[in-house]
Amino acid sequence: MAGRRPRKGGGGTEALGPLAGGKCWRVGWGGADRVAVSVSSASSIFSMWLALTSCNLFDSSVDRMTVHFINRDGERLTATAKEGESLLEVVVNQNLGIDGFGACEGTLACSTCHLIFEEDVFQKLDTITDEELDMLDLAYGLTDTSRLGCQVCVKKAMDGLTVQVPVEVADMRRELEVEKQSK
Repeated sequence: MAGRRPRKGGGGTEALGPLAGGKCWRVGWGGADRVAVSVSSASSIFSMWLALTSCNLFDSSVDRMTVHFINRDGERLTATAKEGESLLEVVVNQNLGIDGFGACEGTLACSTCHLIFEEDVFQKLDTITDEELDMLDLAYGLTDTSRLGCQVCVKKAMDGLTVQVPVEVADMRRELEVEKQSK
């Protein structure tokens, strides 16, 4: 395990998943990036997200990129991705069948969408957040070029991207559940 990597780049709101206008946005939930959301505003935010996402997901004019995933067994899985989709969404939307991938559905509560990037691609990715680093600390097979698929958005420059799915997966939520049941 490579251990925790220092955070590179600036902070604030950054690219993440499809929201407003087909762009990827990541909202940090700690430190200076903390956001308080009431139940009523959460409902409004969800309604806005659903409306904007639905428009983009079915727009046939959206550019499509090819993304390759090397599965745990070495099988190469190829998918088409829309600009702005997270790599987790690509796996789910294309039914790629990567066992246990994205167990928390992109809520940044597990590390099951852990992916390993080539160094040159990794250097071009958006800044990693402290929250993502915390989840990566729980991942098996962590490397210096590890990221969570729910935190990486597809861009035009990523066409032809190949990422590696680690051989082992760590889902702390599942491990805690097994531990509770064994008591």
